[in-house]
Amino acid sequence: MIRYLYADQLTTYPKLQESMLKDRALQFHQRLKWEVSVDANGFERDQYDALNPLYVIWETPDGRHGGSMRFLPSTGATMVNDFFSHLAGKVIADKHIWETTRFCVSPSAQDGSRIAALLMLAGAQLGIGFGLSHAVGVFDARMIRIYRKLGWLPVVLGTDGHGREAISAGLWEFRADILSGLADKAGVSMDVSAHWFARAFGQERAAFAA
Repeated sequence: MIRYLYADQLTTYPKLQESMLKDRALQFHQRLKWEVSVDANGFERDQYDALNPLYVIWETPDGRHGGSMRFLPSTGATMVNDFFSHLAGKVIADKHIWETTRFCVSPSAQDGSRIAALLMLAGAQLGIGFGLSHAVGVFDARMIRIYRKLGWLPVVLGTDGHGREAISAGLWEFRADILSGLADKAGVSMDVSAHWFARAFGQERAAFAA
């Protein structure tokens, strides 16, 4: 199932929190060789985790992390403004644009493609339900294939590097018409997606996102 949890709610789900942070370390530190901090517990955290971001998490039946992504309003501190404004071409600070980062699928996931689709669906549901216009994020070249397969490509604002080493900043537009396509690829109904959102934020916002 999808859970929408702010950072200050994660302690209620210790297994979910711990497995998410360990999976992030495995993906970003060990596999992708990013320069990220991993503590003595094997957890990957950065300064943005301390800002009470909103996490979209796929929770497995045993209560562990299957995949996740992180959201922060662009009106506060964000990775794209602090480190990648040269890619975006400007500082992005708009109440209708939230930053998405730390897109992670658990290395132990049996169906990573489906989990990626579920996360993108939940992210779209979040944006529409919150009345946002776009998500902004920085991504590497390997992600383009995933976004294209899911049918939700960002508008690229700028790119640094070439080939597999390229990194880009982009904007994803939140539109109600993309939900059904993402739901089909995720293998869930629109009603189930709306239920996950309503459980976290209430029926009124869920109706807006439907």
